[in-house]
Amino acid sequence: MIGIIGGSGLYEIDELDQKKTTPLESIYGAPSAPAVVGSIGNLEFAFLPRHGLNHQLNPSEINYRANIEGLKRIGVDKIVSISAVGSLKEEHEPGKFIVIDQYIDKTFKRKSTFFQGGCVAHVPFGAPVCGALSDSIIRALENNKFDHFNKGTYICIEGPQFSTRAESLLYRSWGCDVIGMTNMPEAKLAREAGICYASLAMVTDYDCWHPEHDDVSIEAIHKVMKVNTSNAHKLIKSLSTSINMDEKSCGHCSSDVSDIVMTSSLDKDQSFLDLIKTTKIGNEI
Repeated sequence: MIGIIGGSGLYEIDELDQKKTTPLESIYGAPSAPAVVGSIGNLEFAFLPRHGLNHQLNPSEINYRANIEGLKRIGVDKIVSISAVGSLKEEHEPGKFIVIDQYIDKTFKRKSTFFQGGCVAHVPFGAPVCGALSDSIIRALENNKFDHFNKGTYICIEGPQFSTRAESLLYRSWGCDVIGMTNMPEAKLAREAGICYASLAMVTDYDCWHPEHDDVSIEAIHKVMKVNTSNAHKLIKSLSTSINMDEKSCGHCSSDVSDIVMTSSLDKDQSFLDLIKTTKIGNEI
């Protein structure tokens, strides 16, 4: 099953056939919303609006752990994250798509791991997205002839405020491509849960660094977002022919949990590790 996590402007997928609303269960509290499960072609999808059905959750209020665990429990193997972002480079014009390959995490309020309460694990994250799933998204972009970039660095800030001009210029000096508020810790948690994760960023504005463009305004964002959302629907529909589902989560994204758990008192109990790797993750055990 492919999970689609929709960001600002993307709250439902009309393209799904045989839709049903599926509550998500989690020991970490309430997810953003129930998932809507349905099919496109021969593939099964589960859609989740990360900000809630009425966009009532700001980026820091989203229960990222509950969202990821809930999707894991209903059988999601791959997640495509779709997010609105600000551009930090001239060439990333509003309306363009960028397939993210790296992150800088500047959030500080959010729970960012399932491993706690007596269980410590160190999870490899040098390559934070699934290359195979990202390639599938790139194929879908090419098939639809959407203007896009195949890679880019996403800096995630806490929000809900946009960055200051000084911050925006700093992030540009670091080589960041886009700025957003929601992919962290979402990507980290997907990796811990053994779910392939890829991120498609939809540029809505030039943040506040660009001397020839006004500072970020909600009115301008909504105007571009309407076009972006329409294109996102076309892209999602075409994913059914570009994603390879011959296997579940790939070896890159699904580590052997016994190799990353550091807590010696567990004695690497296999039942404990199997539960973390499949559905029950974190301090429920």
